[in-house]
Amino acid sequence: MAESILPLPPCVRGIERAPRERGHALDGWLSRVYGQWRSRFARSTRALGEAADAAGLACEQLALCDDAALQVELAGLRVALRRHGLTEATTAQALGLTCLLAQRSLGLTPHRVQRMGAAALLRGMVAEMATGEGKSLTAALAAGCVALSGRPVHVITVNDYLAERDARAHRPLFEALGLRVAAVLPGQTPPERAQVYAHDIVYCTNKDVVFDFLRDRLGQADAQSTRQTAVRSALGLSRDGARTPVLRELAFAIVDEADSVLIDEARTPLIISSERDRVPAAVCREALDIASRLEIGAHFTVDRLHRQVALTEAGMDRVQALSAPLHGLWRSERARAHLARQAVSATALFIRERDYIVRDDKVHIVDEFTGRVLPDRAWEHGIHQMIELKEGLPMTPSREPVARLTYPAFFTRYARLAGMTGTAREVAGELWALYGLKVACIPTDRPVCRATVAPAVYVSEEQQRVALVAACREMQARGRPVLIGTRSVEASERVSAALQAQGIAHVVLNAKQDAEEAAVVAQAGQPGRVTVATNMAGRGTDIRLDERTRATGGLHVILTEFHESARIDRQLVGRCARQGDPGSWQAISHVQAEVFQRYAPGPSAWAMRLAGSGPRLPRAVAATLRRWAQRRAERLNAWTRAMALRSEQRQDRLMAFAGKKG
Repeated sequence: MAESILPLPPCVRGIERAPRERGHALDGWLSRVYGQWRSRFARSTRALGEAADAAGLACEQLALCDDAALQVELAGLRVALRRHGLTEATTAQALGLTCLLAQRSLGLTPHRVQRMGAAALLRGMVAEMATGEGKSLTAALAAGCVALSGRPVHVITVNDYLAERDARAHRPLFEALGLRVAAVLPGQTPPERAQVYAHDIVYCTNKDVVFDFLRDRLGQADAQSTRQTAVRSALGLSRDGARTPVLRELAFAIVDEADSVLIDEARTPLIISSERDRVPAAVCREALDIASRLEIGAHFTVDRLHRQVALTEAGMDRVQALSAPLHGLWRSERARAHLARQAVSATALFIRERDYIVRDDKVHIVDEFTGRVLPDRAWEHGIHQMIELKEGLPMTPSREPVARLTYPAFFTRYARLAGMTGTAREVAGELWALYGLKVACIPTDRPVCRATVAPAVYVSEEQQRVALVAACREMQARGRPVLIGTRSVEASERVSAALQAQGIAHVVLNAKQDAEEAAVVAQAGQPGRVTVATNMAGRGTDIRLDERTRATGGLHVILTEFHESARIDRQLVGRCARQGDPGSWQAISHVQAEVFQRYAPGPSAWAMRLAGSGPRLPRAVAATLRRWAQRRAERLNAWTRAMALRSEQRQDRLMAFAGKKG
């Protein structure tokens, strides 16, 4: 009999597993190759198919029961799960019963591939499921099975809207199972959040659950040990007025868009900070004025690969000369250099409409991977305040970190971790190295009917725009909808201007129009409609087609720029040809695109010479250049994530913030 996957008792609050130190596993390429091998061969698709078939058979047998008999079966299953855990036998019975209740309560019949995905989640894997295959219902099936065993489940999504939507949509299923479900939402007080986390199944965002964990740890920082904290919390006691924790045990988590949360965001720690004495606004304005009188190359250099600036010796002399009439901090050589670097970074590295937008007299950071605004986020070391002054906005107080935690250090505390995404195979090795997670590639329920148009990389942005407009006109003439993907707010607005100049009606979806996201996406599949979007349209959206659109060939997706990771390109391409629908995609890019200039400037110049006087690169050269740039970007990002995790582990050992391990 298989071992129970969740050995922790459900009654104690505050228990979590000590995080595994896996950062060293990324030191060499061999560990990533090993992780790819583990993911591919350790658990075959055939084994998951057998588990799905066993659950399907159990569902057919239980379908003969009326509601009263089904409640008897449910009661018996609950006892068996709490006694033996999720073994192969109890998993098949629990998954079959959950599928049957999904039919009766939601009117949805889980497909075989959804049962396979749920089986992968219950085994603690990342299920790679194509867009449109029903990952939300798959997560609900697995969450219901685990919660029946008495363990709390966290279903972690990428934004508050999806958390609230999925909790509401699947509430009838969970209530039929005798389970309680709730969502963590903005504006909830700590007591309200404690009530939410007390439910059997909790939908929340990755940001919310990590910050709640950090606040709990800060509130219990004076306790003698993690075990004593857990016991006192279980008894409803607090120590010397310490904050009562809101989280229960970290037993089971299902992470939606797992590659985005666990990989792309792994290098950025989440920080709780407090206000501190700030550099006076007048001094910051003086620094910005000095920065505006420095020349790139002569006085400072910009490393776009690592997003850093450095003052040259001539630049330091220039800063000293310009600041000679000034007083205060400018008299210190160290402070003078620091202020100058901050100001140059704010003006040369951080670009409006690409890295941030200005809304409601505030600077809002835009996530480069999702295209969404990151609320309540700020850059460190005074950069955020410099950018505010650069934009003519009031300067907010500087903040000093008091606690920080990366996603790898947090998510490895769960007794069992699982995830879902449409793109995981490219980072299977890193998922294994960081989290011990294997990837299961789940087949599609219906054959994929996606057509690929040969990609084109033009030598200039102007020539790319001409080709882009021509492609849109061609698709509109056929009555097909078009989704144009861009990397930034600025790029989306440039494409919009080019279309508008040619009289092509369209709508724009970016961080500035995020309030209209649902309405824009709902209409994006209408015949002849053109939608220009950032990465917001790449994840968590569902573009539905009507019969007229299917008859004309379905949605056509155009990539205007390749991303740092091929996974993000695949996410956008996955918007078309869902669930057997027709669709097509093509890439129309240019050599001046950021991914080429930042990660492959030398090869880009070489490719331009090969193109000669032609308008675009030869197809083989363009493909080689794309692979070169994306692989270099992915290697650099993997190294950055490894260094972030190693730094945090070193800090944990020095400060004992995570408590005694083992």
